[in-house]
Amino acid sequence: MAGSGYDAVVDVDDEGDLGHTDLQEDLEFHNSNFAETAPALGRKGGASSSSGLPLPATSSSSSGGKRFLWTLSYYAQFFDVDTSSVLSRCWAALFPRANFLDVLEGNPDLYGPFWIATTVVLILFLGGTISDYRANNGGPAFAYDFGLLSGAAGLIYGYTFVVPVALYLALKYFGSESANLLECWALYGYNNLVWIPVALVSWSSISILNWVFVAVGFGLSVAFLLRNLYPVLSATDRQTSKVLLILVVALHFGLAIAIKVLFFAHGSPLKHVPAGETPPTDEKPAEMF
Repeated sequence: MAGSGYDAVVDVDDEGDLGHTDLQEDLEFHNSNFAETAPALGRKGGASSSSGLPLPATSSSSSGGKRFLWTLSYYAQFFDVDTSSVLSRCWAALFPRANFLDVLEGNPDLYGPFWIATTVVLILFLGGTISDYRANNGGPAFAYDFGLLSGAAGLIYGYTFVVPVALYLALKYFGSESANLLECWALYGYNNLVWIPVALVSWSSISILNWVFVAVGFGLSVAFLLRNLYPVLSATDRQTSKVLLILVVALHFGLAIAIKVLFFAHGSPLKHVPAGETPPTDEKPAEMF
């Protein structure tokens, strides 16, 4: 009777005899509430939109609050991650043994990507400043150039947060259903970890050594991206996935070259040189005998 939406209750006497059964007298029918009590099935973390961003709540949640796009509570959910989770994701990015998207467990965050990118920006600025200071040996009084800081911020933040948006839009345009914007941000953000040790040696005055460091950083980071992006990119047709893979590698190669030229060279184009002065270079003057 459950299939028709009713529950049947039958009275049985002490001796186990059903006796006379009258449907109207001995059977009691109750309206079924299966449809009302069935648990809602959904992905862990609540409903999410096709864009990979949680939908802004327009009705009261279980805690009685509301989340709108213009409130801080809506964006705070992207930073709701504990220290142990961030450290485990950092370790998985530096020493990948599994797909990083599986490590995220359907809960990507922006906390790690933001602070990793900020750390890279500061180290690039400090490394470039130390490099300029060493090249200024015997020259005029040294002054900090905060153009290096703004240049590093524009390069790293722009690459980390803009390129994933472009990649996500391209995947959506070509019909990929597995594309997730938050996961793209998390993937590119945690991938910046490899540039921290590389940036720490940016003060070296040996140009070929700097090239080696950048090449190693590029190789490790691009391999990490391709390993994790390939299953997503392959959801499109074969020709499109090849083009997108080439674009991912080309953009990452451009980032590596920009880091080397702008921050690992004494004559960085970002360095402001007063009129009448000659910018320092990596070349050492010939010794006089």
